[in-house]
Amino acid sequence: MSRHNAPVLIVGAGPTGLAAAAMLADLGVPSILLERWDAIYPQPRAVHLDDEVYRIIARLGLGPRFAEISRPALGLRLVTSSLQVIAEFPRDPGVGVNGFPAASMFDQPRLEELLRSAVARRADLVTFRSGVEVSGIDQSDTGVTVSATDRDTGEPITFRGSYLLGCDGAGSITRSAISSEWRDLGFSQRWLVIDVETPADLRQWDGVAQVCDTHRAATYMRVGQTRYRWEFQLLDHETAEDYAHYDAVVPLLRPWLEGVDAADLRLVRSAEYTFQARVARCWRDRRVFLLGDAAHLTPPFIGQGMGAGLRDAANLSWKLAAVLEDGAPSSTLDSYERERIPHCTGLIRLAMVTGAAMTGGGHGGDVLRRTIAPVLAGFPGLATRLTDSTTPALRPSCYVRRGAVGSGIPRWVTAQGAAGLAGRLAPNAVVTADGRRLDDDTAGFRIITVKAPTPEQEFEIRRRGGTTVVVAPDSPLGQWLGAHHARAAIVRPDATVMAAGRSVAEVYTLFPSVRPTGTPIVATAV
Repeated sequence: MSRHNAPVLIVGAGPTGLAAAAMLADLGVPSILLERWDAIYPQPRAVHLDDEVYRIIARLGLGPRFAEISRPALGLRLVTSSLQVIAEFPRDPGVGVNGFPAASMFDQPRLEELLRSAVARRADLVTFRSGVEVSGIDQSDTGVTVSATDRDTGEPITFRGSYLLGCDGAGSITRSAISSEWRDLGFSQRWLVIDVETPADLRQWDGVAQVCDTHRAATYMRVGQTRYRWEFQLLDHETAEDYAHYDAVVPLLRPWLEGVDAADLRLVRSAEYTFQARVARCWRDRRVFLLGDAAHLTPPFIGQGMGAGLRDAANLSWKLAAVLEDGAPSSTLDSYERERIPHCTGLIRLAMVTGAAMTGGGHGGDVLRRTIAPVLAGFPGLATRLTDSTTPALRPSCYVRRGAVGSGIPRWVTAQGAAGLAGRLAPNAVVTADGRRLDDDTAGFRIITVKAPTPEQEFEIRRRGGTTVVVAPDSPLGQWLGAHHARAAIVRPDATVMAAGRSVAEVYTLFPSVRPTGTPIVATAV
C-alpha cells in the first residue's frame, strides 16, 4: 500500500476541483487532486458562464485562451413554438464592469482542457492522480484520510491531508461521508439535451432563444462557430431513447433548419437530464467541505450551474490558505457556508422562478407572456436589469462587514451606500496607465481609496499584510466609490468587498492579518 500526504486533498477533477487546485497553488498551498477517470469526459455539458465567473478563470491566467474558445451571447429572446419573437432582451457583447462580456458560451470539454493545463503548469504544488477510485473518507481532529484504489493495478492507496474538498459531483461520496442530506427545493423536470455540429449557417440569432410553449418548452443557443444546442422538455410518455438517433431528433429541430440540408448536421449527443433544485444541508463537517454539484444542483434557466462551483472554489481557496499558511483560526472557514449557501440558494430559486415565468402557467401563461413580455422589453432600464449578470451580495460574515459606515449617516445611505458595497464584487476596472486591471494583482487583501492613507495607517495596513490601491476620484473605481457614498473599501483576494466607509480610518483596522504582499499599487487616473 502506498501513502501520500498534502495539506489539501481534492476529490474530483471537474471544473470546480481543477480550479480549486490551481487557486490553492497560486496561494502556495500544495494539494493532491484525485480523479476516477483518466480522460476528460468528452460530451458537452455546461455551455454558459457570466462575467463574474469569467474573472475567476482569468485570475488563473486563462483569460486570453478562454476568449479563443468562447463567444459572447447577445441576450435573450422569448419566442413561440414557430419561432415568432415575443420579446427581445438584448445584452451588450462588449466588455463590462468585470472586464469581460456579460455572458459567454463555450464547450465544457475545451474549458476543462484549459483548466488541466493550468494545473499542469502548477505541478510543483499540485499532484494530479487520475485513475483513482475513492472508497472511503475518514477524519479526525488532526486530519483527513482517503482510502482509494488504483483502477489499473488494483493497488490500495492512502492519502492524508489537513483538509478535504469534495468536488465529486451529484453522486458525491464526500457528501455521503459527512452524512449531509439534500434539501429539495421542489423542482424536477425531465429534459432532452441535443448537441449538433454543422458547418451550415442556421441564420439564427446568436443569443439564447427560449420557446415559451407549455406544451413543449425548449431552449436554443449557439455554443460555438459550428456547435449548437437545443433543450426540449420531455413529455410524460417520452424518454431519451425515443430520440436516440439522428432521424428522430430532426423533427424537433425543424423550425430552426429552414433552408438547411439536414445531411449537413452531425448529432453530437442526445441525452436525457432531470433538472433539479437541491442544496446540501451541510457544506462543512470539521475538515471536509463540499463544492460544486456535490453541494448544489440547479435548473439551467439562468446558466449558473457550473459557475456556482467555480464561485465555491474562489470563496474557499484563499480562506484555506489563510488557515494553513497564515495561522488564521479554523473557525474563519465557517464563513464559507455562511456566505455560499444563501448566495447559491438564492440563484437556484431565481432559476426556478425564471423557468416558471418563461414556460409555466399552461395556455393562460402563454397568453400572459405574449401580452406582458413585449411591454417589459419596451422599457430599456427594465430590459437591462433583466439581462444584468450581477449576482446578489454575500451575506454578512467575518469577511463581509456591513457595519463599517460611521454613525450619523442616514439609514437609507447605510443600506444603499457604503455599507451596501460589502459582499459585492469590486469592478475589475483599469487602474494603471499601462492598462492593468484590479484583478491583475491578486496577492491578497487590498484597500481601494481616493485618498492615500496616513503613514500610520499605511504602516498598519502593511503590518497586516494588506496593500493600497489609490485611485483618482474621477477614475472608474473612484466613481464607483463615490456613487455609493464611500471613499475607501477593503477588497478580499476573491475581489469581494469586505467593508466600505467614508474614509480609510473607518475601515483599515478591519484588515485581517494575512501574508505580506509586497508594494502597493498606486493607480493613475484612467
